[in-house]
Amino acid sequence: MVFDPLTIVMIVILAALVFFMFRNSRKRRREQDETRSKMVPGAEVMTNFGLYGTLLSVDEDDNTALIETSPGHVVKVHRQVLARVVEPKVAEPAAATEGDVAAAPGVELNQDHAIAADADATTPEYGERVDEAKKRKSDD
Repeated sequence: MVFDPLTIVMIVILAALVFFMFRNSRKRRREQDETRSKMVPGAEVMTNFGLYGTLLSVDEDDNTALIETSPGHVVKVHRQVLARVVEPKVAEPAAATEGDVAAAPGVELNQDHAIAADADATTPEYGERVDEAKKRKSDD
């Protein structure tokens, strides 16, 4: 039996798809096992719907978990909505770059945003409403 080249190519593509499907499922299972091993009482967790809290307990038989969102407030959720464990981030000292507003010369920081140092007091900020009578007086 002789196969034409198109049949051989189709069989190779099918084999590649099956290979990648099994590879991805193993990878996903490994990530789930790793996440499950981190889900211990006391861990900071996030649910699929964005609720953050401290994991109090996980009931494997009931498929539920108890999460304390704030002191005294406990939420009971399905175990599968626990999306990930929130890792504490280590604060790194921020180095000033060319794009930083604080590093730019001639710019001072206001509590809301940066204002150029040479801007006069009559120049309205972006989005600020200007009284027309005051504007005419300042132009004179």
